Amino acid sequence: MAEISATDAKNKFGQVLEMAQAGPVHVQKNGRDVAVVLSPEQYARLQAASAGPRVNPLVQKLHNDSLKRWGRVYEALAK
Repeated sequence: MAEISATDAKNKFGQVLEMAQAGPVHVQKNGRDVAVVLSPEQYARLQAASAGPRVNPLVQKLHNDSLKRWGRVYEALAK
């Protein structure tokens, strides 16, 4: 994990961009993270992961099994 101060990031922005190709670069101000610079590939992976299903796959499987077994009952109750 690379870290750089906000002032250094401003003064060495080209270097920060190169560092981001190897891994996330944490930009710090007053000793705490204020930003993270990522490569386009890393950002795309994060976006793809967040676009996936948010329901636990085991819960989804249990729900589907329940629908198969009790679907007609659910439909009758819904009327």
